[in-house]
Amino acid sequence: MKMMKWVSAMMVTILLISPFSAVSYAEEARTIADESIYDVLIDRYFNKTAENDINVDRQNATQFAGGDFAGLIEKLSTIKKMGFTIASIGTVFTTETYDGWTPTSYEKIEPHFGTEQELKDVIAAYNKEEISIMVDFPLSNVSAEHEWVKDSAKKDWIKLQQDGIVHWDLANVEVQAALQEALLQFAQSYNFGGIRLTNIGDANTAFLNSLIEALKAQNSAMYVISNEVSDANFDAKFASDATDLYREMFKNVDLSTTDFLKYVEPYLAGEQIAPQLMIDSLQTDRFVFDATEQKMFPPTRLKTALLPIMFLPGVFVMQYGTEIAMNGEAGEQAHQVYNFKTDEELVDFIGDLQSIRKKSTTMRHGDFNLVENDNGLIAFTRTSEEEQWLVISNNTSKTKHVVLTAQEIGEDKELRAVLSSEIVKQNKNGEYIVVLDREVSDVFQIIDKRGWNIPYLAALSIVYLLFIVFVIVFVKRGRKNRKLQDSNAK
Repeated sequence: MKMMKWVSAMMVTILLISPFSAVSYAEEARTIADESIYDVLIDRYFNKTAENDINVDRQNATQFAGGDFAGLIEKLSTIKKMGFTIASIGTVFTTETYDGWTPTSYEKIEPHFGTEQELKDVIAAYNKEEISIMVDFPLSNVSAEHEWVKDSAKKDWIKLQQDGIVHWDLANVEVQAALQEALLQFAQSYNFGGIRLTNIGDANTAFLNSLIEALKAQNSAMYVISNEVSDANFDAKFASDATDLYREMFKNVDLSTTDFLKYVEPYLAGEQIAPQLMIDSLQTDRFVFDATEQKMFPPTRLKTALLPIMFLPGVFVMQYGTEIAMNGEAGEQAHQVYNFKTDEELVDFIGDLQSIRKKSTTMRHGDFNLVENDNGLIAFTRTSEEEQWLVISNNTSKTKHVVLTAQEIGEDKELRAVLSSEIVKQNKNGEYIVVLDREVSDVFQIIDKRGWNIPYLAALSIVYLLFIVFVIVFVKRGRKNRKLQDSNAK
């Protein structure tokens, strides 16, 4: 099984380095549309250091489980393998809950997670691998034990206190000034690549824009986003309805995909703010929860959903554990401790796709054209002067084919699949017909038709030769072991 996955990975690598592949490496100034975000809860990822396991109870899903900054460094290789460029690690302030969503300070770092220096170590380790760290900064909904709440001089800052949660009066100019000062001080103390403003509540657009402008004046390369709907000038637009839409489209087969581009169309029409593209979030049920309720096979559902969304114009965001088909309803059941002993099939799948997205500027910024959209059968192209790609997702219960004309992709072309070995050529009618089995997605690079590709065939031969050698060695070793066992038995 591991050998076959290795062979598959080699095939993707060969395609990407083959002379047939015209992957564009030219880079202009990066925007958030060039990034992909991995959303993780520190406490639920990996427990590396026992020294900070303060009253940890792994048997109680509502309590701290022990994940820490050192664990993020220990398992950096998994995030790197999947090709993410930003790791969003949530709230790092002192907190009453494992998810960081009840902060008690805007300065102190949660001791369950580690120290200030260990947080800086995380940032340095990830930056070395060209991965930025993004953190959350909650503008409201803090713990009743928050240090500002305990300051009697700030009692007028509180708009509402209920069930141990405090809502700041975000229209109060003193609150606004204090939040901006705390935010800028926090951002200046660490080399963050991004800040996600959370719990923005009823904060007006002018205030949010002032925070964004102040952060960017301090660090022009910093991304500022939110996980709530807002008209402010965030670098990426969040729409909870978009997440719900994708979940409904891909949780089963043969579902309507009419609105597939609904939340991408404004960006395609020239809007400057890129959409956040995701199938679930830390606040929702897991996508796998919906799929299993439909009695569908989660890994297949995830592949079918992730592939087309990953190559849409915008910012791809994925919740931790998606790559191991984590399940659960919203809340602690969806925030399970990461199991690093599970199969890495989805990890490899995501990594293969991200390698294309990272290397090809066309896949991130190229022209977009929807070729097919029919109740689960989706096909679109991403093109530029340098290269052409075709993305197809057959989220139906039947084998489907997509017909492309010479007017759409040009004369005398070849379509080479990245995830399979399929090659599609122009037929006598001048058409290119791509056939996909049910619940299968793939990416095709469109290239000029050529003769025999000697380097590609040579590399392919090496892969199969190595596989044959592996089989021969395995068989011989088995025979040798059996002879030794027979000899010992005598």
